[in-house]
Amino acid sequence: MWGPSDPGQRWWQRAVRRRLPVLGWLPRYSLSCLRLDLTAGVTVGLTVVPQALAYAEVAGLPVQYGLYSSFVGCFVYCLLGTAKDVTLGPTAIMSLLVSSYAFHDPAYAVLLAFLSGCIQLAMGLLHLGFLLDFVSCPVIKGFTSAASITISFNQVKNILGLRGVPRQFFLQVYETLRRIGETRVGDAVLGLACLAVLTGLRAMKSRLHPAARTEPLATRASVLLVRSCATARNALVVLAAGLVAYSFQASGSQPLTLTGSVPHGLPPFRPPPFSKAVPNGTVPFSRMVQDMGAGLAVVPLVGVLETVAIAKAFASQNDYRIDANQELLAMGTANVLGSFFSSYPITGSFGRTAVNAQTGVCTPMGGLVTGTLVLLSLAYLTSIFCYIPKAALAAVIISAVVPMFDARIFRTLWRVKRLDLVPLCVTFLLCFWEVQYGIMAGVLVSGILLLYSVARPPIKVLEQGTLLVQPGSSLHFPATDHLQDIIRARALAASPPCSVFLDCHHVSSIDYTAVVGLAELLQELRKHGISLVFCSLQDPVLRALLAADLEGFRHFPSWEEAERCGEVELGGSGTVPIDSTSESSLLPAGLIQ
Repeated sequence: MWGPSDPGQRWWQRAVRRRLPVLGWLPRYSLSCLRLDLTAGVTVGLTVVPQALAYAEVAGLPVQYGLYSSFVGCFVYCLLGTAKDVTLGPTAIMSLLVSSYAFHDPAYAVLLAFLSGCIQLAMGLLHLGFLLDFVSCPVIKGFTSAASITISFNQVKNILGLRGVPRQFFLQVYETLRRIGETRVGDAVLGLACLAVLTGLRAMKSRLHPAARTEPLATRASVLLVRSCATARNALVVLAAGLVAYSFQASGSQPLTLTGSVPHGLPPFRPPPFSKAVPNGTVPFSRMVQDMGAGLAVVPLVGVLETVAIAKAFASQNDYRIDANQELLAMGTANVLGSFFSSYPITGSFGRTAVNAQTGVCTPMGGLVTGTLVLLSLAYLTSIFCYIPKAALAAVIISAVVPMFDARIFRTLWRVKRLDLVPLCVTFLLCFWEVQYGIMAGVLVSGILLLYSVARPPIKVLEQGTLLVQPGSSLHFPATDHLQDIIRARALAASPPCSVFLDCHHVSSIDYTAVVGLAELLQELRKHGISLVFCSLQDPVLRALLAADLEGFRHFPSWEEAERCGEVELGGSGTVPIDSTSESSLLPAGLIQ
């Protein structure tokens, strides 16, 4: 048996605590935290219920699937999540992807959640969170900005009360403009009114700051009431629109397009569908996977990107740290378990996470309250959901996704680095055609730009009696010919020929191909009576060059050392000295291998 101080037991405890972050904060939980978490959980619950109904419409699924997707993630993340602010559930972007890859079929959507969760779990167990770093910020911004426009325009048909409008973006724009004369006045008036109220309440909340304790009680109460209404604006607007629709229904006329009946009760617990029955047979699992195609890569990747980006943003803002690999495990577990309750793929929600943080959530326990509210809604409120107008849900979606469009990023990149506009624009434009093409093309262009910087590192060349060459980064095989060409051209063009001094204080690593290229360059310059001398080699680079046993290889810790030894004519006074690494300086200067 392990003793209380046994190293094996301590390691096991640390491993369990790392995989179950709830064990870290639960022992310190207090009544004050409970009060804050209850407030935040109720507030987020009032936001998630109307949004879930609306996002199911974006995904092309019956509205109850939005609620089915809204509670499992809350419970799982409470146990496995590392960010106190993050809430998991359906989001606008994930619903757009589900619309593209699940073909508006619940069976495909639920299976997509299961398979996405399995992929995310595998990434977390294999510690592949670093792969997310290869998706650059311009690609993410291009995707989210395009998604904002696509999702918003997708809801215009519901604002106008149009039916039978295709979901492909360009066809959707054409059909909406062509049929704008068929607009239903009731839907348009209600939808625009809801949109105006939501916009006004959002602006009011951003400009109305909490009242100070020194303010009169009436002032503090008024500010609190207005801010509470602004925070719960989605629920209030949907409730008011539902009352309007019910009053019309009771009077015998209905000028509004309603959501329709919603199945009563909680979703059954059952495995995700690994086949699908169709009128003339069965679609097997392999065919369903083939149909989803690139979605099996895009959906889990975007889900993790969205969650980790949100978690990092709020962790930085509120001064705590997250574990990206643990977030992968939490996401994967939530999607796998959610698929047993008919959930479609979920991810972190920026809007609801912001609400969670602003209401002072103390721990992930707030998610339990939110998930419980969703379950109560499914158990007792589904009978009244049928009176919710589609125009009101469309207004909720548009209000949520419009802030995702970041117009300032174009101007910012123009000032900071114009080359980054290329992956941004490629992603932005292609996402209007197909989401997967936009993301893959953006990642490909970003990768090409990254490889170009490796293949063409900055190289500074100074002539001051000798030829001083300073590579600006590490030397790898794509850069070998580039460095050779620069040194060869400048050294052979000098008159009279002068020594070449290769300053490597920026070179932290070198590969075999680069070593071979330097050996060839040494021999070629020697044939022309030109010496190539290395300076300020970092220890890993020095070890690689010594191990290669280069003929004629000479190196010095610094220019001063080379000058004192008289091996190289530096020429010119006032040359800035370069410090060597501590380990390199221990090796004898001018060592010839």
